[in-house]
Amino acid sequence: MFQTSGDKDKSKDKDKKTKKKKAEESEESESEKEEKSKKKKGKGKKKKERPPSPEIEFDNLEDFVMDPAPQGVTVKCRVTRDQRGVDKSLYPIYYLHLDNDKKTFLLAGRKRKKSTTSNYLISIDATDLSRGGENFVGKLSNLMGTKFTVFDNALNPERALPDMSNARQELAGIIYETNVLGMKGPRRMTVIIPGMNKDSERVPLRPRNECDGLLIRYQNRRMDNLIELHNKTPVWNEETASHVLNFNGRVTQASVKNFQIVHNKDDYIVMQFGRIADDIFTLDYNYPMCAVQAFAIALSSFDGKIACE
Repeated sequence: MFQTSGDKDKSKDKDKKTKKKKAEESEESESEKEEKSKKKKGKGKKKKERPPSPEIEFDNLEDFVMDPAPQGVTVKCRVTRDQRGVDKSLYPIYYLHLDNDKKTFLLAGRKRKKSTTSNYLISIDATDLSRGGENFVGKLSNLMGTKFTVFDNALNPERALPDMSNARQELAGIIYETNVLGMKGPRRMTVIIPGMNKDSERVPLRPRNECDGLLIRYQNRRMDNLIELHNKTPVWNEETASHVLNFNGRVTQASVKNFQIVHNKDDYIVMQFGRIADDIFTLDYNYPMCAVQAFAIALSSFDGKIACE
């Protein structure tokens, strides 16, 4: 499904299993509210509702957060927002951990204080969030209102070698649909990520300028080697008088920030994100997304420039 060439037969069996699983999940959507209320009555049920991440081990943290999730494995994580302190109320620090018993640290992110545009630095060190630090692995940049681009840690193309071998890669483009007239309603978002090759590796995208980047390619429908994803449209629930999604117990509080990113062809959930406490969120992602892509997409939902609430 996500390969740009070859090895597509293997994904067909996976697609069938995914569709079967979705059919089973849809049957549970009506009882989701009841299950949430039941969770408060016993801790045992709460653990069943929000199972931790499968046992995931890695030798190199930077490689793990940049590589796509293993196929067939949902990487379950937790995002925490630290707003304590004077400046953190304006510039919170966000942390990404595996949602397992060890709470393994993966990434930290923070909005740059002296930047003319909304820029979030992403690091593999919770104490080092500097642009020049050796732990810097990526950046979320907001140059056009409700549109964001995710970069890795390589060089700006203006400073790169002529062959662009050391130029930065674009990892994702994020587009929020502007909510005109200030009408309330679910957010609508589109995510564009590079495609995968026959070896299930990300196809490098190193634009020489903005006109060749993910956002412009999508705008001009130049979709070669690109994957287009969208947020799943919530269903209106008459009983609760709200829009709802089935997160299978991974999300427990209503929020405009709750969303699921799906592949249109089969509703395959590539990523989901939602609130479980005031400053705690779950973030789960699947192949072909990596941790940096998923974390950056989550960070974009916190940005104050989004005019779609």
